[in-house]
Amino acid sequence: MVQDKTLSSRLFDIVNYALLTIIALIAFIPFVHVVAGSFTTSAEIAAKKFVLIPTVYSLDAYQYIFSTNTIFRAMSVSVVVTLVGTAFSMLVTALLGYALARRDLDGRRVLMFMVVFTMLFNGGLIPTFLVVREVGLIDSYAALVVPIAVNAFNLIILKNFFQNIPEGLEESAKIDGCNDFGILFRIVLPLSLPAIATISLFYAVTYWNTYLNAILYLNDAAKWPIQVLLRQIVILASGLDADASLDSEVPPPDQAVKMAVIVVATIPILAVYPFLQKHFAKGALLGSIKG
Repeated sequence: MVQDKTLSSRLFDIVNYALLTIIALIAFIPFVHVVAGSFTTSAEIAAKKFVLIPTVYSLDAYQYIFSTNTIFRAMSVSVVVTLVGTAFSMLVTALLGYALARRDLDGRRVLMFMVVFTMLFNGGLIPTFLVVREVGLIDSYAALVVPIAVNAFNLIILKNFFQNIPEGLEESAKIDGCNDFGILFRIVLPLSLPAIATISLFYAVTYWNTYLNAILYLNDAAKWPIQVLLRQIVILASGLDADASLDSEVPPPDQAVKMAVIVVATIPILAVYPFLQKHFAKGALLGSIKG
């Protein structure tokens, strides 16, 4: 039989729910403001400063953004880079993570030290650029994928998740004649779907938000991903000079365009997240049980 809550327990629940509600509103209201601002006029944004419900609805900002095929080309570049980059990163991360999860691997501690070391120290911007240039990746889409193919934090999470899988399953697979690749792809990965979904989302967000690497390594504006083009659109809407290859006769509504740019850049990832949400928390937590 469930006992009635004490007064102190009820007060704790009230305070807890109140704080969580305030935190949720702090995170949610600015996003509502951005979405509402993208559907209103710049004059109203300038007058009210903070808009939750537009007085006059306007699609001028989106009309300006989508007034040229350049935006669709950049969107397709980002989609392809995100899909290919996420698949490639997951493949490399899974292979390396499974190897590091094997306790019988020679030099395992040295390899783990090298992985963790990269989380604290790296070569820096200029050495990285020189390496990318010397291997011939300048002005190629591979420059957006290869330099960031493996993230040390994601690797450690996946490695820890692999270590939680009972060793008896791998031993049984070996008895049945399975090799290491067969164990990984036929047993370990199917049992690691929560972790796979979590890490895939991390990588997908990274590739979708690719900006600095595109600025550094892509000289051809036709190869720019969506994030770089949206930045150029904001610059143009602000009345500054920018090489955005955006030929449009639609007058840019300054503030509304900035709001619309944020919406366009955010919605694709938000659309994917609900399909991975049930795996997201589980994968992140289970991957942190063992070191």
